[in-house]
Amino acid sequence: MKKALAILLSASLVAPVPPLYAQTTPAAQAQPASNASNYTQAELDQMLAPVALYPDELLSQVLMAATYPLEIIKAARWSSAHPGLKGDDAVRAAANEDWDPSVKSLVAFPDLLARMSDKIDWTQQLGDAFLGQETQVMNTVQTLRHRAEAAGTLRSDERQRVTEDGGNIAIAPSNPQVVYVPYYDPLVVYGSWWWPAYPPVVWAPWPGYVVVHPGFWWGVGIGITAGFFFGSVSWSAHHVTVVRTNVYYARPPVVVHRYSVAHRPLAVGPWQHDPSHRHGVDYRTPQVRQRYAHAAPVRPAPVHRASPSGPRMEQRDGGHGGGRDDRRGSLMPPPMRASAAGHAEAQRRVEPRAGFNPPRPASAREMPQPRFGAVPDRGGDRPGSGWGGGERGGEGGHGGGGFGGERNGHRG
Repeated sequence: MKKALAILLSASLVAPVPPLYAQTTPAAQAQPASNASNYTQAELDQMLAPVALYPDELLSQVLMAATYPLEIIKAARWSSAHPGLKGDDAVRAAANEDWDPSVKSLVAFPDLLARMSDKIDWTQQLGDAFLGQETQVMNTVQTLRHRAEAAGTLRSDERQRVTEDGGNIAIAPSNPQVVYVPYYDPLVVYGSWWWPAYPPVVWAPWPGYVVVHPGFWWGVGIGITAGFFFGSVSWSAHHVTVVRTNVYYARPPVVVHRYSVAHRPLAVGPWQHDPSHRHGVDYRTPQVRQRYAHAAPVRPAPVHRASPSGPRMEQRDGGHGGGRDDRRGSLMPPPMRASAAGHAEAQRRVEPRAGFNPPRPASAREMPQPRFGAVPDRGGDRPGSGWGGGERGGEGGHGGGGFGGERNGHRG
């Protein structure tokens, strides 16, 4: 699967990742993605077990980033190519990368990012569950935290602060500028596992981690600036939320060749998924697919132009003209539509209509035939004139009006 994803990544076209869990029936495995149903509670417990005890802010951005699996792979490759960088240093070094802010923030935690890339099937399913069942995902996190607290393994210490409010357990770093990413064994910290057919996702501790108390390993804290995370969790509302937008690693929309890449900007409130960072990875359920079906990752940048009837807004078309008709659903791209329209108009103007005999000009206005070496009439030098020397130069085709004159085709 990883080799296939690597091939699809290079082609920027990705097929849906097959189900992770082998406990489903063969018929369910053969089901097309369009008929996929929501994850069961057993599957949610299974996939959320290794991250449910992360600090709230880190957990929120892990869930966001999991909805962009291809960018997780790209960011992990970048991190692997820059060994030794972590924390703010790594995020600032990746400032020019066009990834979602949630993905970019995870280069601060290279071990975690590498694990998400190595287990990309799990990562994608985590993101799919978050997109399709956010309320149930957040409730599952709380259930797992309460189980760990009841087992005596989740508690405050010098690395993290565990508090409870209204029946919800919140986890935050003891020092907001030092984040410890825990590793824990789900088969130990939650007590006896309650889904024998759905064992929790488990991986090995990262290098340098040491056991502090049964089931928990801790490594070195990672330094970050105050206000590093833009995400958090509203436990009362059961959703992930954006609490600040002025983080240094959130880039504005990128403009490429007069087109605006319409990345969704951060906005305080419930977090909104940005399909432009999905890069063609299919959504798991029809409901989620439909939710983002009409989201266009790239939109032409608007440009204002004056007209005799007043200002109007048109779509930028690369300067090839074509006017408003260019936006009526032709399958040709704007430059080709404009050129085709210009050529057609030029042909219409220079080719006489059937049965039409144009009158000859009066003899007094006839153009003298220039002798060899003589200087011909310079009517073509007048503004707007073109080959053909007409009074409204350019109506004959080439020249100041280009193909199709001054109203159509290439503007001179």
